[in-house]
Amino acid sequence: MSDWPPQSPLTRLSEEEQMFRESVREFAQAKIRPHVHSMDEACKFEPDLLRQFFDMHLMGIEIPENYGGAGCGFFMSILAVEEISRVDASAGVIVDVQNTLVNNALMRWGSEAQKNCYLPRMASGTLGAYALSEAASGSDAFALKTRAELKGNRYVLNGQKLWITNAVEADLFILFATVDPALGYKGITAFIIEKSFPGFQVGKKEDKLGIRASSTCELILENCEVPRENVLGEVGKGYKVSIETLNEGRIGIGAQMVGLASGALESGIQYVKEREQFGQPIARFQAVQFQIAELATQLEAARLLTYNAARLKDARLPFVKEAAMAKYFSSEVAEKVTSQVVELFGGYGYTKDYPAEKYFRDSKIGKIYEGTSFMQLQTIAKLVLGER
Repeated sequence: MSDWPPQSPLTRLSEEEQMFRESVREFAQAKIRPHVHSMDEACKFEPDLLRQFFDMHLMGIEIPENYGGAGCGFFMSILAVEEISRVDASAGVIVDVQNTLVNNALMRWGSEAQKNCYLPRMASGTLGAYALSEAASGSDAFALKTRAELKGNRYVLNGQKLWITNAVEADLFILFATVDPALGYKGITAFIIEKSFPGFQVGKKEDKLGIRASSTCELILENCEVPRENVLGEVGKGYKVSIETLNEGRIGIGAQMVGLASGALESGIQYVKEREQFGQPIARFQAVQFQIAELATQLEAARLLTYNAARLKDARLPFVKEAAMAKYFSSEVAEKVTSQVVELFGGYGYTKDYPAEKYFRDSKIGKIYEGTSFMQLQTIAKLVLGER
């Protein structure tokens, strides 16, 4: 077995990592939890919480210190997303998109001038969004129609983006458009767009099943003027920017799903210890114990897959297959755990008086965004077959 022992100590946290996890957990419990129900009902994220995310240095975890960031590794971002999602998956995805998609894209593909301009802002108070999806380009991400035409020293963009996370609160967008549809994926280019650019508008906000406090909107570009120097990476290389960034982002979604499943299971365990039937807590019944044992085992496996992918990424080792596995399995486990926790609560689990139903609603998106479960299986199969 040439791949044994594992390449990274998955479950062992350094002292720094453990302290970071505990600080984020305490923050989430004290500051986020009191707002979870009201934010879900209002479909709006609490603005003061967003400010506190920046004050806690949670929005620039990997950004180097010379740009004002925390200068930590990718694994720290994964810990933050997991711990915040234990309390609220809507809050978790805000932190996730900022760190694993937007900041990572700027750090990897940005010019020095772009880094100097934008990274200090991303670390201190600017929220970012990642705009790839369109009506005709979901799993087929490169079927996008948004057009970018060079006119003098500016690109003029026209088109529409859909399902963009953080759209309401974000001031900066990594947005993908094609400079020439005839070139196919080789025409796709990434742009850094500020909300204040002429011709840029945030459109309809979606009314969603879950993660309702996280804004998901369409973006409308009508002769949107973007300075030529705001091309991220090279013209025609946007496909590379998107693929490689999303590979990292999928580990973040794995962490989100592990976090919310953990929160759901913890609430279920607390409930079965308190709920009495036939003269004793239902936690004493073997049928309930076996359910808890099975869910805990699957959750731990999902956590290990996610941690493994994050460790590999930090070690600069190949991680694409592991990222796909982490996202696929974690989202499957999250849906199963949260569904079964609803049943453990019985009739109460179907009401909004208890947290089970929200965890269940929030879990579904994990199998859809940043690459559906079917697309993850396709990636895994391709890489596994290619290794043999």
